Parts: sequence; C-alpha cells; structure tokens
Amino acid sequence: MSSTQSLLIITIIIAIIVAIAAMLLVNRRHLREIEELDNDLGNMEDLHLERAIGKLNQMELAGESLATLNTWKKSYKEASEKFPTIQRLIEEAADDNARYRLLKSHQAIKKASDLVASIEENVKNSAEVFTQLLESNRENKAQYDELMGAYREIRKTILADSYDYSLALDEIENKLSAMESDFAEAKSLTAQGDHVEAKRVLSTIRSALTSLQEKLPKVKEDQHELQNVFSDQLDEISAAYKKMRDDKYGFGNLDVLLEVKQSNEQIDKSQQDLAKLDLETCEKGIKKVQKEIDTLYAILEKEYKARPFVEKNQDKLQRILSHQENISQQLIKKLHHIDESYELTHGELDESRALEREIHKMDSDFIRATQKIAEGRAVFSDVESDWTRMLGRLQEIEDREKELSEAVDGLYDAEEVAHRSIKEFKQQVSLVYRHLTRQHLPGIPESFLQMYTLVINEIGKTSRELNQVRINMEKISSDLVQISDDVARLQKEADDIISSANLFELTMQYSNKFLDNEGVLRARREAMKRYERDYNYKDALDTIATAVERVEPGSYQRIESSYYREQAETAAQPKEA
Repeated sequence: MSSTQSLLIITIIIAIIVAIAAMLLVNRRHLREIEELDNDLGNMEDLHLERAIGKLNQMELAGESLATLNTWKKSYKEASEKFPTIQRLIEEAADDNARYRLLKSHQAIKKASDLVASIEENVKNSAEVFTQLLESNRENKAQYDELMGAYREIRKTILADSYDYSLALDEIENKLSAMESDFAEAKSLTAQGDHVEAKRVLSTIRSALTSLQEKLPKVKEDQHELQNVFSDQLDEISAAYKKMRDDKYGFGNLDVLLEVKQSNEQIDKSQQDLAKLDLETCEKGIKKVQKEIDTLYAILEKEYKARPFVEKNQDKLQRILSHQENISQQLIKKLHHIDESYELTHGELDESRALEREIHKMDSDFIRATQKIAEGRAVFSDVESDWTRMLGRLQEIEDREKELSEAVDGLYDAEEVAHRSIKEFKQQVSLVYRHLTRQHLPGIPESFLQMYTLVINEIGKTSRELNQVRINMEKISSDLVQISDDVARLQKEADDIISSANLFELTMQYSNKFLDNEGVLRARREAMKRYERDYNYKDALDTIATAVERVEPGSYQRIESSYYREQAETAAQPKEA
C-alpha cells in the first residue's frame, strides 16, 4: 500500500471519529434539552389549576372577581390544551435522539420549546390570579376587621375629646360617615362574591383612615393654638400696649391695636380652614400670626428696655451738649485770633465751624426728643439709638477739637524755635566762612562761594517770612529743614577744602624727595597751577598724590592716615575754658 493510500485511510478514519464524536455531543445536548422541557411541562401540570378553578367556581364570584376569573380561565384553558402536543413532541424528540436521528430530534425540540415559551407566562400568571382570588375572601375579612377596629377607635377618641376637635368636628363626622358607607359597600361586595372590588373599597377606607389618623393630632394642636394660646397672647399684648400708652410710651406710626385686630382676623380665617380640614393653609396662617405676635412682643419689650437708658442719660447728654458747644465756640474764637498771625493751612477754622454746626444740630434734635418725651410721643428705642450715636459722636468731636487746639498751640512754640534756628544758622554759616578764610588759602573756590551765597539767601528769605504779619509755619518748617541740610553740606564742603589744602601742602613737602624725577616735577608744576590759580585744591591734591604714589606706592596713604589721626586727636582734646 502506498503512502498516499495510507494517508487517505488515516484521514477517513479521523473524519469518522470526529463525526461520531460530534454526533455523541449533539445527542447529549438534545438529551439535556428534552429533560428541561419535560421538567417545565411537569411543573405546569403539577400546578393542578383545574382544582383551583373548581374551588373558585364553588365560591360563586361576581362582578370584577368573576370577570377576572373568566379571563384567566380562558387563558389557562388555551394553554393547557397545548400540553398533549408538547408531551408528544418531547416523546418524538426522545425517540429520534435515541436512534440518532438528530435532525428530526432537533426539530421536535424546537417546536416543543416554542410552545412552552408561548404558554409558560400565561400559566404562571393564571396560577397567581387564582391564588389571589382564593385568598381574597380571607384577606378581605381580616382587613375589614382590622379597619373596623381602627375606625371604632377613632370614633371613641373623637367622642371622648370632642371639645378638642370642635372646630373641625363636622368635617370629621362627614369623613367618618363616608367611611361607614364604604364599610357597608365592602361588606355587600364580599357577600356578593366580588372580592376584587371589595378589596379596592377596603383600600380606599385604609387610605382615608390613615389620613384622618395623621390629621387628628394636628387638628387638636392647631385648635389649641388658635383658640387658647394666641387669644391669651394677643390679650396680653393689648393690655400691655394700653398701659404703656398711659405711661407715655410712644410707638410712632405703629398702631399695635390695629395689628392685634388684623391678627384676630387671620385667626378667624385659619379657624375656617381648620373647619374644612385644610391643614396646610391653616398652618400657614398660624405661622403668620405667630410671627406677628413675636414681632409685637419684641417691639413692646424693646421700648420697655429703652426707657431706663433715656431717663438715665437725658441730663447727662444735655450737660455734654452744653459743655461741647461752649468748647466749640471757644475754639473758633481761638482759631480766629491765631488766624490773624498764622496761616492755618489745613482748614482748621472751617473744620471747627463744621463741628460747631454738627453739635448745634444734635442739640436741636435733643430738644425735639425731650419735647416728645414730655408729650408721651417719644419712641424710646429710637431715642436710645439716636442718643447712643450722639454720645459717641460727641466724644469723637471732643477728641478732634482737642487735637485742633493742641496743633495750633504748637504754632507759637514753632515760631520761637524757627527764630532760634535762623539765628543759629546765621552763626554757623558765619563761623564756617571765617574758619575757611583764616586758612590763608590763595583763594576760595567758586563752588563754595555759590553754595555760601545760596544758604545766606535762604536764611534771609525765611527770616523775612518769619517777620510777616501772617506766618505760614508749615512752609517755614519745611524751609528750615532744607536750610539745615544746606548748612551741613556747606560745612562739609569747607572741611573738604581745608583737608585737601592741608594734605596738598604735606604731600608737596614729601615730594621734595623726588625732585630728580621728571614725572614728579611735572606733577608739582601742574598741581601748583591748580592750587594757586584755579583754587581747585582737590584736583591739585589728586595730581601730586598720584605722582608720589607712582614713585613710592603707599606713601600718600601714610600721609593721609597720619593727617586724619592728628585731626581726630586734636578734636578729642578738651577745649580751654
């Protein structure tokens, strides 16, 4: 046998094995499906719904219950008529599967599955409906007894506490009467066998009972609020208001008795809402009345508490106003007098006049308030608020007027200081100039002379301003600060000139050591020219110091250090008396 033939035989054998294996798998799967279909059919048959239908027929149902029974009897009958067909298909499928007629078996399984799927839900629903119908009579009776017990308990409660529900008693009785009618209807329907409709009526009764049970505590509470609590509170408010009016309390445009009347009208309206058991609207009205009562209590309490403050502070505020008016007038007179000699650059006089006007207005307001108090028209809380503000503001005005007074008082001292400062500046500038001229220098540098002239002119100008009829001390003070800075700069400039000249002479003497050096000789000639002709002592020093440093590094630093050390020692020595 050739290799090709062997391979072909092996392939055929494998194909046969695969085909057999596939047939076995399909066979087992069909077997499982057949068993599931058989179980589903058995479960539907095991319900024995024919027995339930028989019992229901014996109950002689009527109305909605009978219609429901007939509908689902028909549905179950149509489903059950397909049981034999399903059973036959299951048996055919099992037989074909056992003989490995797998295609025919599959077709039978498919038909059986489709039939089961088409009736399974109807059978299940029919079973539930029949169960409900069978139990409805027992359930309705139990529910009827439960609801009747709750109804009688409510009746008993209302009868015992009828006074607490008196406003809504008619509407409550109407609802209870409606329930009685519903109970009678439920009983009649049950007797007729219409358990479905009886169950609906019982559900209506339960809803009505629950609603009434929930409302009764609120009815009792709301009636108590409307008839007792609010009445007592409004009577108390009216009595307190009348007494306070007799005691000369004022309330402005507020008419408390009118507010009480409006609250009573709202109470009447809310009682009407309660009589109709419209609790939502009733409670909105109750909240409105409660808010108004709280507001009226707060107003009365506020006025009652405010009066002691007013009575305690009336004389005190009058004294403070009188005292502060006097102080303001004195301050204005003082500022008028000072304004003749000094320029008040910060509007002190205008500000003091404005403060006086403000005090005068407060005094007028105070007088009007005291008149209202005497006439019994004063709203004490408003007076308390105004007087508290006045007292605070008067303290602020007192502090401010004290600041203004102290500020202008300083003008006299500032003028004296300015005169002394001018005198001292003149002396300082003169000393600086004399000290510089005593150095026997070839001349004084032009830059120093210009600065000296500038400072002299500044001092003279400020001195003349100090001698005017009206002095601007703010400007003069600013000018004095500038003059002080310029005098200090002039002093420094003079010191620099003297130091440069002295160091120049010392360095020139030291340069005699290097007369054989052409660079030093040229520097000496240039430095002398700047010293004697230009009076530029600093440049002269820089010129010779640079040349000496170039020949002998560090030499000028020694000269300079020695010079400033001697100056410091001389300055530290005590001056002869």
